Amino acid sequence: MSIRLITFDLDDTLWDNRPVILGAETAMREWISAHAPRLAEQPVDHLGQVRGRLLEAEPNLRYRLSELRRRTLRQALEGVGHAPEEAAQLAEGAFQAMLEARHAITFFSDTVTTLELLANQYSLGVITNGNADVRRLGLADYFSFILCAEELGVGKPDREPFEQALARSGMRAEQAVHVGDHPGDDIAGAQAAGWRAVWFNPHGKAWSGEQEADAQIRSLGELPALLQRWAQ
Repeated sequence: MSIRLITFDLDDTLWDNRPVILGAETAMREWISAHAPRLAEQPVDHLGQVRGRLLEAEPNLRYRLSELRRRTLRQALEGVGHAPEEAAQLAEGAFQAMLEARHAITFFSDTVTTLELLANQYSLGVITNGNADVRRLGLADYFSFILCAEELGVGKPDREPFEQALARSGMRAEQAVHVGDHPGDDIAGAQAAGWRAVWFNPHGKAWSGEQEADAQIRSLGELPALLQRWAQ
């Protein structure tokens, strides 16, 4: 059966996420330095320790990244003496500074042209464990739906996001392909749901998963030709 649905991971699939995360962390810490100096004086790994304790107590927060970030900040701020209401206000300010920088993204050179081409031939969707919002990035018009782990309460590699994608699109698993960079979350997750999976591997890394991906591409521009080969 021919492919009719293509879903994409976001971070490290449509853009290089490393500089984005570094920029977001820097923006957040600069905001904290300016508005919450008591927290800024703590060791560099202080927020990481608070985050780790929250995740240990509530493992499902790993799928709710925005909530995890806000709660980490609030708890850390209360821990250095801020009253709960003040801590909540400061935490939101720091979070918004981070989120703004989180969306200062440079797409891979062929991201937009590839999405434009594919959107004319296939139904496109997003399945992401992250908290980037394609609506803030000018990409929303290319996608029929956006599935975020934060909203679902569960993320890849669980079957639920892939099953939700089929329900939203009205497609069957054999008509669907997922494109992503993570051997476990993206490739193993999609295949376990009965989909085909394309490994986006721009840096030519060695495969570290169990079952091989159905295909591998080094750039998104290779995807249309791959899909044409499968159709033939």
